[in-house]
Amino acid sequence: MTIGGGTEAGSAADAARDWKAVRDAADIQFTPLPDPKPVPPSDIPEWLKALGRLLEAIFAPVGKLLGMSWPVFQWILIAGAAALALFILWRLLIEPSLDAWRSRRPKLEEVHWTPTQAEAVALLEDADTLAAQGRYGEAAHLLLRRSVRQISDARPDWLHPASTAREIAVLPMLPESGRSAFAVIAGRVERALFALRDLDAQDWTAARTAYAQFAQVELRA
Repeated sequence: MTIGGGTEAGSAADAARDWKAVRDAADIQFTPLPDPKPVPPSDIPEWLKALGRLLEAIFAPVGKLLGMSWPVFQWILIAGAAALALFILWRLLIEPSLDAWRSRRPKLEEVHWTPTQAEAVALLEDADTLAAQGRYGEAAHLLLRRSVRQISDARPDWLHPASTAREIAVLPMLPESGRSAFAVIAGRVERALFALRDLDAQDWTAARTAYAQFAQVELRA
């Protein structure tokens, strides 16, 4: 037995000290939390509520037929309405503005290239010399090669090393007479090369006339 109650006094003092240590600990919350603030009621206009009820009465049965609840179907309707509004905005405002902008843009002028008179006359004279010797295929081939070189020298950005005569024959930068001329000349040259048959006077006349029309040169008999 403990005399004078020393043990009880010590235990009480220890308990008081321990309790104070617990209360002083910073990581333990003893202060009561404030009461949560009441959430104010949503300020939705009455007309909007009435519209929502009307829409629900009209479209909720449709949603049920499709196997969807009204909250889900409601968002689908909202998405559809937004898409419709964007479409109307595009057609009424944006698309007319784009059309007006396109109409105000300066149109690029068509650039049609033709060889100079001096170049064309010199080429025809050289080709006529070959044709006078009966070398009609060589004459047509000369027209084709020199014409391509004339274009390449004047407009190097129009051609590349792999450009073919058929590709040149559809160049939009050439006038219609130029495209026709290249088609006629290239057709004759290809036939001479791949058919292994030389051209005749009629073939040469067609190629010569086509080039002269393209170059706007008056042919001499």
